[in-house]
Parts: sequence; C-alpha cells; structure tokens
Amino acid sequence: MKIYAHGTSVNIIVGSHVWVEDPDLAWVDGQVSKINGQEAEILTTKGKKVITNLSNIYPKDVEAPAGGVDDMTKLSYLHEPGVLENLKIRYELNEIYTYTGSILIAINPFQRLPHIYDSHMMQQYKGAPFGELSPHVFAVADVAYRAMINNGKSNAILVSGESGAGKTETTKMLMRYLAFLGGRVATEGRTVEQQVLESNPVLEAFGNAKTVRNNNSSRFGKFVEIQFDKHGRISGAAIRTYLLERSRVCQISHPERNYHCFYLLCAAPHEEVEKYKLGNPKSFHYLNQSNCYELDGVSDAHDYLATRRAMDIVGISEKEQEAIFRVIAAILHLGNIVFSKGKEIDSSVPKDDQAKFHLKMTAELLLCDAQALEDALCKRIMITPEEVIKRSLDPQSAAVSRDGLAKTVYSRLFDWLVDKINVSIGQDPNSKSIIGVLDIYGFESFKHNSFEQFCINFTNEKLQQHFNQHVFKMEQEEYTKEEIDWSYIEFVDNQDVLDLIEKKPGGIVALLDEACMFPKSTHETFANKLYQTFKNHKRFVKPKLSRTDFTIAHYAGEVLYQSDQFLDKNKDYVVPEYQDLLGASKCPFVAGLFPPLPEETTKSSKFSSIGSRFKLQLQQLMETLSSTEPYYIRCVKPNNLLKPAVFENVNIMQQLRCGGVLEAIRISCAGYPTRRAFFEFINRFGLLAPEVLEGNNDEKVVCKKILEKMGLKGFQIGKTKVFLRAGQMAELDARRAEILNNAAKTIQRRIRTHITHKQFIALHKATIAVQSIWRGRLACKLFAHLKRQAAVVKIQKNIRRYQARKRYRKLHLSMLVLQTGLRAMAARRECRLRKRTKAAIYVQARWRCHKAALYYKKLKRGTIVTQCRWRGFIARRELRKLKMAARETGALKEAKDKLEKRVEELTWRLQLEKRLRTDLEEAKVQEVVKLQNSLQELQNKVDEANALIVKEQEDAKKAVEEAPPVIKETQVLVQDTQKIDSLTTEVDSLKVSLETERQRANESERKYNKAQQSIEDKHEKLEETEKKVHQLQESLTRLEEKLTNLESENQVLRQQALSIAPNKFLSGRSRSIIQRVPESSHMGLDAKAGLDMHPSSINQKDLSEVEEKPQKSLNEKQQENQELLIRSIAQHLGFAGKRPAAACVIYKCLLQWRSFEVERTSVFDRIIQTIGNAIETQDNNNILAYWLSNASTLLLLLQRTLKASGAAGMAPQRRRSSSATLFGRMTQSFRGAPQGVNLSLINGSMSGGVDTLRQVEAKYPALLFKQQLTAYVEKIYGMIRDNLKKEISPLLGLCIQAPRTSRASLVKGSSRSVANTEAQRALIAHWQAIVKSLWSFLNTLKANHVPPFLVRKVFTQIFSFINVQLFNSLLLRRECCSFSNGEYVKAGLAELEHWCYKATDEYAGSAWDELKHIRQAIGFLVIHQKPKKTLDEISHDLCPVLSIQQLYRISTMYWDDKYGTHSVISNMRVLMTEDSNNAVSSSFLLDDDSSIPFSVDDLSKSMEQIDISDVDPPPLIRENSGFTFLLPRSD
Repeated sequence: MKIYAHGTSVNIIVGSHVWVEDPDLAWVDGQVSKINGQEAEILTTKGKKVITNLSNIYPKDVEAPAGGVDDMTKLSYLHEPGVLENLKIRYELNEIYTYTGSILIAINPFQRLPHIYDSHMMQQYKGAPFGELSPHVFAVADVAYRAMINNGKSNAILVSGESGAGKTETTKMLMRYLAFLGGRVATEGRTVEQQVLESNPVLEAFGNAKTVRNNNSSRFGKFVEIQFDKHGRISGAAIRTYLLERSRVCQISHPERNYHCFYLLCAAPHEEVEKYKLGNPKSFHYLNQSNCYELDGVSDAHDYLATRRAMDIVGISEKEQEAIFRVIAAILHLGNIVFSKGKEIDSSVPKDDQAKFHLKMTAELLLCDAQALEDALCKRIMITPEEVIKRSLDPQSAAVSRDGLAKTVYSRLFDWLVDKINVSIGQDPNSKSIIGVLDIYGFESFKHNSFEQFCINFTNEKLQQHFNQHVFKMEQEEYTKEEIDWSYIEFVDNQDVLDLIEKKPGGIVALLDEACMFPKSTHETFANKLYQTFKNHKRFVKPKLSRTDFTIAHYAGEVLYQSDQFLDKNKDYVVPEYQDLLGASKCPFVAGLFPPLPEETTKSSKFSSIGSRFKLQLQQLMETLSSTEPYYIRCVKPNNLLKPAVFENVNIMQQLRCGGVLEAIRISCAGYPTRRAFFEFINRFGLLAPEVLEGNNDEKVVCKKILEKMGLKGFQIGKTKVFLRAGQMAELDARRAEILNNAAKTIQRRIRTHITHKQFIALHKATIAVQSIWRGRLACKLFAHLKRQAAVVKIQKNIRRYQARKRYRKLHLSMLVLQTGLRAMAARRECRLRKRTKAAIYVQARWRCHKAALYYKKLKRGTIVTQCRWRGFIARRELRKLKMAARETGALKEAKDKLEKRVEELTWRLQLEKRLRTDLEEAKVQEVVKLQNSLQELQNKVDEANALIVKEQEDAKKAVEEAPPVIKETQVLVQDTQKIDSLTTEVDSLKVSLETERQRANESERKYNKAQQSIEDKHEKLEETEKKVHQLQESLTRLEEKLTNLESENQVLRQQALSIAPNKFLSGRSRSIIQRVPESSHMGLDAKAGLDMHPSSINQKDLSEVEEKPQKSLNEKQQENQELLIRSIAQHLGFAGKRPAAACVIYKCLLQWRSFEVERTSVFDRIIQTIGNAIETQDNNNILAYWLSNASTLLLLLQRTLKASGAAGMAPQRRRSSSATLFGRMTQSFRGAPQGVNLSLINGSMSGGVDTLRQVEAKYPALLFKQQLTAYVEKIYGMIRDNLKKEISPLLGLCIQAPRTSRASLVKGSSRSVANTEAQRALIAHWQAIVKSLWSFLNTLKANHVPPFLVRKVFTQIFSFINVQLFNSLLLRRECCSFSNGEYVKAGLAELEHWCYKATDEYAGSAWDELKHIRQAIGFLVIHQKPKKTLDEISHDLCPVLSIQQLYRISTMYWDDKYGTHSVISNMRVLMTEDSNNAVSSSFLLDDDSSIPFSVDDLSKSMEQIDISDVDPPPLIRENSGFTFLLPRSD
C-alpha cells in the first residue's frame, strides 16, 4: 500500500537521494545514477544497483535531524520509508516513543529503562502541554486527565499491538501515572490504583500464557475503568474482560504453554503438591502436549509464592485460595481421565486404574461423588414428553465432554476472580467521569487460524473503524483550527468487512449460530454455507485446495481461517449433569461457581453462542468508547527474537499496517501532509526569495510571497503554519538545492581565483628573494676565498711555532715526571713503614682496651640482672601480701580502721627510714671527713719527706763543694755514703708507709661506695613505700566517698520519712530547706553531720519562727521562672552584636538552673514547643531566619558544653576528685554555698568565653533536647531552602527559552545590529527577577545573622536546583536546543555569576560551581564551527562533566542550520549503541538533592567562639530577682 502521492516523480533527477523497495529490508536508500524515461537506475548504500519505475521511488530528506523527529507529521516527506527510518533512528537511541499527530507509537525495547519512568520524569510531564516535551506514555495520560478535568467528559486510552509488543507494561505505566496525578480519596488502607496494579499478577497467572511470540501473552482482553470524583481524585475502578481463550485449557501446541497457574501449582511447596497429588507437568495431558514446561529466567516456584501474596493483597481469603487451587488441580486430574469402550454399544468407561485414580482425585478435590462424576462424563439424559432417556457416550464423545467440563470450570473460575477483584477494588456509584485503559489483543495472522483469531480480528476491525473516524476528525479539527479551506477527504472504510462478519441475518456469526443449532451440522456444511452465501463478496475468498477453509480480506491483509473447530468452540452448552453434579458439591466455592439455573433451563442442555455473546460485549465496548474521547497508543514489537537493539524492518512495517498507523498517515497525505510553522519555513526556504525578507515583519506574508514566487498551487496559509500538498515539499527542496548548488559554484569560482592570484604574488616575491640571495652568496664566496688565502699563510706560521714549542714542553714535562716519580716512590716507602708501625701500636692499644671494657660490661650486666631479680622477687612477695590483705578486707569500717593503722605504721616506718637515712648520711659524712683528714696527714708527711730529701741533697752538694784536699777525701766520701744510705732507707720506709696509706684510702673508698649503694637501695625502697602509701590513700579516699554516698542516701530517706510523718507543723520554708539539702551535690562530712534532720533535733522555738515566715517552695519558684523565660523568648528579642539574644538567655538559664544534670524536667519540651509554634508560618522567611540563627547558636553552645554521662539513667552521684586536699574542700564549699556565691562564680567563669565553661555531664532529657534542637535546625533550614525554590521555580520555566521576538529577529537578520539597553533588559527580565529573589533572601539571612556556613549551604543547594531544572528542561524541550536560545541562557547565567561575585565567597561559597552542567551544555550550544570539533575535544575539554548520553541528546535535538553537530553525532551514536548493548543506559536527566548537607559537627567546626557574658537580658525578666545572674558582671 503506497501512501505517498506519485506526483513527486517529476522532481527526481540524477543525483537525488531516494528510497527504493528491498525484499529483505523493506526499504533501502540510494542515489539516482541514471534516468531512462520512466525508469531510474539507483545505486544503493549497500552497493547494489536497482532499476525500477519512477513511481515506485520516494525522495529522501538528507537534511532530516540526525536524531529523528519526535512527531512524524513534522517529516518533510511523509511516506512509508520516511516513517520507518525515523522510528529506526529513534529506537537506536532508546527513544522508544514517537508521535504521529495525537497517536503514540511505542516500540518494545526488550530491556529495562527505569530512568524514563521514575517519579522525576512524572513530575516533568505533569501539566506540560502535549507535544512540548519528548513523546512519552505519560504525556498521553496527562492530556487525557487534563481533558477530563477541564471538559468534564470521560476519556479512553486504547492500547493495541500484537503479542509481545508491550501492551500490558504500557497499561501499567498509564495507571501509575494516573495514580500519580489523581492521588486518592482520603480513605484508610490501600489506594484504588494500588489495588488495580496489585490485581495484575493474579490476572496474569490465570489469564496469561506463553505463545510463539511472547512468554507472557494476555489471552483475554481487558478494559480498566478508572473512576474519578468531582475533585479529580481516583475514587474507584472496574475491570472488564473479553473472550478468554478457553480452548487453551485443553489444547496447546509446541512451543506454547498452557495458562501459568497450572505450572505454578506443580512448582508449589512439597506439602501442597502432595496434598493435591500432583507431580511433574510432563505427567498431565493438558500440559504435555507441548515440550515447553519452563521459561528462561523465570522460577515457577517463586511466582507461585508471589501469586499467593498478590491474592492476599487483593482480598482473597486463605480458604478461597485453597479452593481455587483445588479446582486447578482437579482440572489437571480431569485431563488425565482416559476412556475406553464399555460392555454396551457406544458406551465408555475409565480405561485403567490410572484413569480411575485421576477420576477419584477429581471427585475428592471438587468434593463430589466419584460415581456421579463418571456418569456425568460418560452419559447424557434426554427428557422427552413421554419419558426420560439415559444415553451413553462413546469414548471420543466422553473425551469431548471431559474437555468441555474442564473449559467450563476454568472459565467460570476466571470470571469469579475478575468479579472478586472488582469487589475488592470497589466501584464509585457517584463517579463523575472515568478514564478507560483498553489493553486489547492486536491483529493476529498465524499459520493456523481458528475461532479465537476470528474473534480477535473482528475486534480489531471494529477498533480500526473507530480509529479511522477519530483520525479523520483530528485532521478536520486541525484544518478548522488553522482556518484554512478544505474539502471532504474520502478514506477507505471497512464497513463492508464488518457487515460480512456481524450483519443480521446473513453474517458469518449469524450463520455460525444457525449451524450450531442443528445437531447434524458439521464444519463442512458450515463452510459450504459460507461459500454459497458470500461467493460474490469482494472481501471473502474461497481457497482452491481446501473444502473447509475460507479467507477474509481484513484491513491489515488477508487471513486464512480453518473452520474445523468453529462449531465446537462457539458452543457453550449448559450441561444439566454438570450443573447438578457441581452445584451439589460439598465445597461452597465450587457450588458457587455453578449457581442454580432458572427452571426452564434445567430440563435439557441449552445452547449458548460464544460468538453472539462476544459480539454483544464488543458492542457494549464500542458504545463505551464512543461516549469517551479516545487516545491511541500503538505498541510495536521490533523483532521476533525478543532481544534488545534488533530492528526488523519488514516485521515492523507489517505491524504498522495492522495497527492502522499507515492508514492514519494515508489520511493525512490525502490532505496536507506537510505542515511547517512560519518560523521553520522561513528558516529553511528564506533563501529562495531573499528580497522578501528585507523590510517584512509579518511571517505569514513572507511565507505566502515565497510560495507564490515558486509558482506553487493548492497550498494553504493557516494562522501559525504553512500547509503543503503532497509533492510540494520535494519541489521546494529541489529549488533550494539548485540555488545552493549555484551559490556553491560561485563561491568555488571566487575562491579558486583568489587562491591562484595569491599563489602568483607569492611566486613573484619568492623569485626576487631567491635572486638577491644568490647574488649575495656569490659575493660572500669571493670574499671567503681571499680571506682563506691570507688565513692559510698565518696558520702555517703559527703551526710551525706551535709544533716546536710543543716538542720542548713535552721533553721538559717528561723530565719532571720522572723526577717526581722517583721521589714519590721513596716517600711512599717511608710513609708505609711509619703507618704500619703506628697502626700496630694503635691496634694493640685498642685490643687491650676492648678486653678490659668487655670484662667490665659483663661484670656490670651480671650485677644489674642479679639486683633486678632480687628486687622483683621482693616486690612480688610484697604484692602477694597486699593482694591477700585486700581480699581479706571485710566491712568498710574495718577496712578503714585497718588502713588507718597501716598508714600510721607506714608513716612510722617512713619516719624511721628517714632517721636511719639521716644517721647513715651523717656517718658517711663523718667517715669521709675522717678519711680525708688521714689522707691529708699522709700527704703532709710525704711532702715533708720530699722536702727533707731535697734539703739533704742540697747539703750534700754543699759538702762536696766545701770538701778538703785529696788526702782527706776518702773519709768524707765514706761518711757521705753512709748518710746517703740512711736517707735512702728512710725514703724507702716512707714509700712503704705511703703505699700502706694508699691501700687504706682505697679500702675506705670501697666502703664508701658500698654505703652509697646501700643508701640508694634504701632510697628506692623508700620511694616504693611512698607509692604504696599514696595508693592506700586513694583507696581510703574512694571508701570515704562511698561512705559519704551511703550517708547521703540515709539522709534522703530520713527526709522522706519526715515528709510522710504527721508533723504538720513544718512550714514551706523548712520543707524547702529539707529539699535543698540533698540537692547539694558536694557537701562535706562535717556539714552533713551538722544538718541532722531527725525531728528530735529540731527546736520547737525555731519551728515556730519558721512558721511565721511562709515562703514559696523552690519548685514553684522555678516553675514561675520557667514560665517567665518561655514568655520572654516567644517575643522577638533581637541581637546583641551578632549574637542572638534568645539563644544566649536560654543557655544561661539552663546552665544556672542545672537543667542539664537533672533526670526529669519539662523546660526542654516547652522551649521546643515555643520554637515549633513560632515557625508554623512557613512563608515568613524573616521569622524562619531569626529562629534558624537562634537554634543554630544554641546548638553550638550545647555541642561545646554537654558531654554524655556514663550513668545517665542512674541516680546522680557526687563528683569528688580530691576531697582530702584544700582544693577539694574549696570545691565542696562552693557547691554547697548559697545561691549568690554560686552565681558569682558562674558569671565569673562565663566572662572568659566559651572555652572556659566547664563541661557538664548531661542526663537523658538534655541529650534528647539536643537531638530535637538538631532536628529543628534541619527543618528550618529545609523550609527556607524550599521557600526560595518555590519562589524561583515559575521563573526558571521562563528562563530556559528565549522570548519569541528575539528568536524571530535572528532569522530576519536584525541580530546583526546592536540591540539597545531597553531590549537587553527586557530579554533578561526573568533572570533579573531570580537575582532579585536571591538578593532578598540573602539580605534576610544576613539581617538575622544566620551563620555564613548555613547561608553557603542554602545557596549551594539553590544553585544546584537551578542547574537541575534548567538542564532537564533543555534535554526535554527541543525548541530550547538552538544557538540563539543558548545565547539567551548564557546572558542569564552571566547575571547569576555577577550575583555570586557581589555576594562574595563568604555567603555564595561554591554555588557558581553547581551550575556546571547547564554552563557546559550552553557552552556547547553557542560554540562556533561545531563540525571542526572532535568528539574527544567536546567530551574532555568543552564538556567534561556531561555524559555521552547527554551530549548526544543535545546534539540530536540541536536544530540550527548554521552551526550543525552532525560531524560528531555518528561517533556518539556508536558509543550509545555499545552502551545500550552492554548495560542498561543510565538516565540522562539530573536529580535534585533535597537532603540536609551538613551535620552538627560541621556546623560546630564552622562557627567561631561566642562570648555570652555581656548579653543583656530582655526587659521582661531584667527586673526579676530570680534572673539576677543574667546581668553582666562588672569588673
């Protein structure tokens, strides 16, 4: 069927790009190489040459967008190959949806594409005008919903397609989106849409089966009525089903399967399989007719559990579920009952024991009598006026009866399920309007076509007639809307086919019912009746080689039907035996499937026609559709392999014909198939009449003048579009191509002339330059020759002189080297000798030193090891004694006494050790002094002896000098010799005495060393003893603390006893004193002793005085103070400097009242409630900013002050670190001091800043208050951020697309002139409104002193939101992807950048970086010479953040002719195809992050220290005496 007019062949010339038919690919593109008369030779892109008639080829649009068009009515050439190519291009990009006017074509991707169905995508399509965003099933649902709300009329969405095209999934998506739009009525439990969607698994389990083309094919038609109330909310729903394929229960063929529920039950848990006596599906006749028992990737056991859960959700009780599966099991057993001939003629009985077993199991499962079941299957009762006749059935008839029972039971079970689901969902009787979603089977034409295919194709004929009427109506509305003249367009009506099938009398259905009424009618008599009745009908064909088959020429092609089983499948007898048997079943569920029939139907089997019933249902459906506004979705299966990325052209063309899509295009082609907006028409064909563009502002006039200049007739000029007849677009393109070719030739001629002239000038200049260079080189050569001659003479002279001098120097150097070598040899020999001698001496010295040192170290190490081991032994023995003593410790009092005694003993021993140490030191000093004195005496004696020797020697010298002559010399010499000998003897004795004294001194020194070592050992023991004493003191301290706690508890018990006792004379003042005593957490033992609360110790006089001075209790006063604080902070207290006054006052009060350390208090809840009441007005940003500043400051103070207590849930314990010290007693006295003293201390500590505040062990209420305060900080932050988002969201939709006037001016050439300032301001007015909102929010936050850290986070998330909204709108709206629109958005982004600069980094932070996606996308749109950019440059340099999917999306939607992107699209397409084959493509859209981007620690680290000491209290509490601690402390 050719749907494009043949009048365009006159525009086909040599070189034209065309489409030609191909047996394998349906259509293939090529280029015309030769034309001979009416025949053309075409060279295809596959390399083949094809010769065909000009009327059989169609022009190809070479300027079509690389990514295809989203609406095929926008195609320049609306014909079969153009439609097919457009669908193929979009399918390769995972763009599975395409419009054809208002019809949506959906191609099954056979893979998960979750990113196009998420909630973010639904939000994008909500309320968007139809056609503004990319085609989507959500767009169809949205326009149907909006039409229903605005017009108050019901709508219907018709989903059609062949098995496996994705009708069921499309229906699910429609209901999901309608549920998203409509929401629900405020009721409890599950919503209506949830119940409808939850019913799908149940209906699929019992109504879906595997077919040749689909693993989950719906074998019934389904019309879901979604009911809405007057507010547009879903209030109810109903499901209508049509023509369940009953014959599948008993008959299947390979490789199909029966209904899923049979296989699910066989894969059920073992106990259920045993209960129903089931087994492998291969053992059941109804399942083993095909060899396919399992589906790839599907677990029947898992699906069984899922189906049971779905039945629970739908509302089917456990008892009903058990009954349902009992019926399913009974049908399986029923199919295994085999019959054989009985004893009587034409009788039948169960064949064997196996058949009897299955008969028995069927009766048990249906809870009926087995014998009665056998009689119902094998016998029939005929009632006549005379008598009742019981007739037996032969085995074949009994098998047919068995199958009839199985089909009847299953059909009624399915109808019960549908009714149960409708009851569970609930219908709204007050519903104002509905949206119906029709999921109907598509046109079917198989190798064998039976009664089911006949009914299915009959349905599609009816729907096709309704579809054609709707399409023709839409065409008329389009022409009327554009106010153009149009004539009535005739289209082929299929009413003759419908009359052939359903006309009364004489239609096929009527003849079939008539044949079923006669018992002797067979399929042969029925076929002959058809041949005779319709032998002259143009739509009815009788095959030549068959006596029972017949062919009907449907709108989608001829279908051959086999009438063998038409009569059996059309009969639906109500067999009385079945009715009586199962109606009397003991199972209420089975009996409910067969309710009692009216009296007249119980006498005999009554015939009921399935065909007539189906025709009635179809008539009701058409009446419903006629009362609604229809919307069409045509689902297409791209291949029979059920695999992604496989596009079979021939298969898809057949589906487009069957779905009526090509019929709709043919209707469009009969009128004005080409429609172009004025702007697009001028942009494309303005060059045909450039003089018209000058000075004309009306686009409509420009378009008309261009068409008139081209001499076209029959076109129409509408209000916004140009309407062209078939072939006129091709003629305009041919004229445009001719002008472009001439312009190209002119440009080439001018360019070649320019290049030749440029080459000549360059050659002339080069020639002159070469000549001058060569002349210069010749002169240089001559000069160099003369210079070389002079240089040679000079060189010879110098070389000779150099050689002579060189020889002399060489000789002189040789002599010096020789002398130096000889002298060096002698010197080295001497040096080696000296070094060897010195080294030997050094080695000997070192070796002796090493031996001595080694011996010393060994001796020292042994001594130390011995000492350590001995000291360790002593210490361990002492430790064991201490441990034993510790274990033997009894009561606390005895332990204290023993420890005190031990301390006294140790103190005594310590004093004794000190005295011994002092005596030892004194003895040591005395002994040292004594040794020093003796040493001094010996030294004096040695000095005297030396002096005496010197004196004797001098005397001897004098004697020698004064000696007499030689005669007397002998005597003198003898005397002198004696004196010398005596002196020598004396000197020797002195030396011996000196040596003796030295030995004594050494011995004294050794004794001194031993004494020193002993003293050191005793000193170490003394230190260890002191450590033990310190440990014992600490133990004693802990015991005292425990004792103190026990005394405090006793005191509290005494006070409680006093409060309970009948001593009513105690006044409020005395009770407050009693209550205040246990609150003093650090009171000394003496203070406790002085405050004994026993009644006997209270003086009666004092009590009377106390009674005279009544005073409010502390609790009442504290409640009043808390109430005053709450009333004060509920007002706007302002700021002290940059510090929020309310936060500082709250913190001071809580710290003063010690609210952080109490186990139970209500002040925290009241503060939180006050903050919650203050921020109820979410729209007042000033109040929100004020409380954000206060809450964050208070949270910071708590974060730096509170610390978790180790026993937060226990009774408070006293913190006592060093009670025995002066500091400990001072701390106790301060904490137990009166209120004024404590206040001064706290104020003093606050004056130093936050770091000087003491850490407080927080109890549970304080920690809970901190968590609640954190939650409020996050909540207020989110409210401020969302308010700003709400304010700028409407402006963002206007900022992504330039105003119409600015884009039109670009086409008309006015963009070359400089626009004035007013025009520029008008263009960016929306952007300036956003900047104004940003300044307003920033000033509000700064005025309330919100921490800059939070301000930065707010604007960072706001800019991220702007980036997401602008970028997603850019990817979803094609008109935004243009050069001119990119310039407009770029100017707006410059405004935001200027704002970030003026706001400074303190408040703007990294907000500008959040716009990286939209900045890079806009930068890609506005770059010039895009074809010169490689894919690597674009993806790595220009747009590193954008993914390939996003870049490809922008490139395919880009529509400016001046700066195309076709050069990189091919590379991107390859990467996209690989990505889609390897894994599921990720979403090209961005998601908005609405989380809280900071933690309490981040906030604490970012904020500076806060000094709260000088913050003035508010006037309301300034004069109150209970808040004097809030007043600033004067120095």
